[in-house]
Amino acid sequence: PDRRVEFIRACTTHMSGRWAHPQQVCGCLHDHAAAVVDDADLREALLRGIGETGVPTIENEWVPPSKQSQIPATFTRIAKPALQCMFDPLT
Repeated sequence: PDRRVEFIRACTTHMSGRWAHPQQVCGCLHDHAAAVVDDADLREALLRGIGETGVPTIENEWVPPSKQSQIPATFTRIAKPALQCMFDPLT
């Protein structure tokens, strides 16, 4: 299965009722916010968090201990594109 489609399906259930176009918001988060995260482990954890909760989140246990200290910097890096996706989604 296409991982992007699966992500959007999981994400949309959390975004429905919050946003007028939940699939567009979820697609944007996948394609733009998560795309700025270079590290594969952190990106996968971020996508998992968004897909499971509908908000950008990363649990420590989702990334190797050696990368847990990078979680705050990852959120700083995705802040602008994530807000862009939520309030003015790119098409």
